[in-house]
Amino acid sequence: MMPLFSAAAPLVQAAQKAAAHGPALLAIDGRCGSGKTTLANRLAQQLGCRIVHTDDFYLPPAKRCEGWQRQPGANMDFCRLRQEVLQPLLRGQTAQYRAYSCADGAFLPPVPLPAAPLTIVEGSYSLHPALQTKFALRVFVTCPPDVQAARLQAREGARYAQFVQRWIPLEEGYFAAHDPAARCDFVLDTSTFFV
Repeated sequence: MMPLFSAAAPLVQAAQKAAAHGPALLAIDGRCGSGKTTLANRLAQQLGCRIVHTDDFYLPPAKRCEGWQRQPGANMDFCRLRQEVLQPLLRGQTAQYRAYSCADGAFLPPVPLPAAPLTIVEGSYSLHPALQTKFALRVFVTCPPDVQAARLQAREGARYAQFVQRWIPLEEGYFAAHDPAARCDFVLDTSTFFV
């Protein structure tokens, strides 16, 4: 298990405190390529908690409203995420949901998610106001554009152009419209930590 960088020590302490008073949710939002998933995985390993990925809650294309590309978060099923996962977990109940796979264009088999003292909600739009959810901790992860570009090129390969043309502008529109970083307990620049 790789320990988190020292700058995240206050985050780990705050997460441990939230878990002690759980069930609680910790949201990690931020720019694609900034290290949201890496941070979530390291926190989960260190704290022994579970992760819910917002990527599992994209709307199938046929269910998206007309002009969804111009509405920050309109490609997400916030209602399903809130009702099927977040609300049951906050009540201390097992959640069960079917992740939507964009690659397969279909819903995957149901996944049970037992309640835990702390659950991490990781991914773009995890702090969108439409979720109407109380998070014990809110984290925004960012990095400079050149670091983001290098990471996405290495991770996505030929799909990198799609991020530049579609996904980065959608995310930046969301940040401009709702400014999730301004409402966060922690804002982390991961440019020197996750390489």
